[in-house]
Amino acid sequence: MYLSYAHGYGWYRASTFQPVWATSYNDALEIMRQSVQGEKADELFYDELIRLAPGKEQADIIASIRDDERGHNRMFREMLHELTGQPAGEGGEETPKKPASYAEGLKTALFGELGAVERYRRLWFGLPTGIYKDTVFGVMLDELKHADKYNYLIGQIGMTKTGGKR
Repeated sequence: MYLSYAHGYGWYRASTFQPVWATSYNDALEIMRQSVQGEKADELFYDELIRLAPGKEQADIIASIRDDERGHNRMFREMLHELTGQPAGEGGEETPKKPASYAEGLKTALFGELGAVERYRRLWFGLPTGIYKDTVFGVMLDELKHADKYNYLIGQIGMTKTGGKR
């Protein structure tokens, strides 16, 4: 249950309104467990994408995203350990899916980042106010930043094909 402010009256009342992405605490912990796996898989996928990058600038941008994903993985593991008292592990040892091409890899990465924003929004709503919720919000902002960077890289492909003309 949420408290809401009655505009102009200065008083709070209990609200039964629930956002569509409202999440229980236990569901939030499960999303966080899955995120440890997901962030590790993203990191490995980005390693493959770096190998396909056509130049140093592109590779450096993707490497910066991969490095952020490593930090997210570490933070999710630490939060899970503090919240549950159990170690979360490093994530899966799965073989990353190899992108069919650089362009396809960028598209996959873009939609992966946008999917992560939606997942982390649900996670955010399931956590109590405080450092864990604030940390997840920061991760969501990083994922949005990553999506913007992938859009930039996708745009570069279009610029290369048209000789810089749109």
